[in-house]
Amino acid sequence: MSLTQVASQLYDSILALAYPQACLICAGSVESRELTPVCLDCWNATRIFDDTVTVCWKCGVPMRQSAQTMESQQVRCRQCDAQLFDVARACGIYEGALRESALLLKRQPHLSKHLISLLVAVAQRPPLNSSTRIVPVPLHPDREHSRGFNQAVVIADSIGPALGLMVNCDSLVRSTAADRYRAGLDAKGRAETVANSFAVRFPSVVSGEIILLIDDVFTTGATASSCASALLGAGATAVYVLTIARPAR
Repeated sequence: MSLTQVASQLYDSILALAYPQACLICAGSVESRELTPVCLDCWNATRIFDDTVTVCWKCGVPMRQSAQTMESQQVRCRQCDAQLFDVARACGIYEGALRESALLLKRQPHLSKHLISLLVAVAQRPPLNSSTRIVPVPLHPDREHSRGFNQAVVIADSIGPALGLMVNCDSLVRSTAADRYRAGLDAKGRAETVANSFAVRFPSVVSGEIILLIDDVFTTGATASSCASALLGAGATAVYVLTIARPAR
């Protein structure tokens, strides 16, 4: 362990003692600022995807098949066949620490170092590691003005340097505003709210690129599919999706 890492851990310990922060899940003490907003136990209780978890090759939903009995690219849930992105991956299930991190990101433009490390690890696995450019999912200008920032841009800017990829926030734009409240909609309803909502205004920037499309949460895949439609239509070679979390189904 380097001297810098030792100093950082010591600084974390001092901060935890001087300014204790309560875990948003169990109300216990968050041991390190790198784990914000939850404690280590709650992070450990959250289902994180690693190389031992078999997922649908396309949409990334956890599958029951064993990777030892099926080639990973052959594992398909078949429910995502019509969606237009090539591959989607998330750090884990939308629960516990990942859920609280995603919700907090909607209120303040900050990611913990631990979450950044999880996102980078996913982006460095095949096939996402062949991405050549990062594009965050845009908010409608009215929504971004109301919130004050775009959480997808925060994620993109946080992982871009570690991946050595350029982040492009200008080419993909949202041309229509979706219904503000979509929580009660099914997959068809969500797809209808974002159909033809995105456009590419600088096609030369995405043409021939393998796009790493960034969003906070993958729910039904409707937003990612609509974005992929615009990007592929502008000449992108492929569209890979990376999010903090996704539902188990």
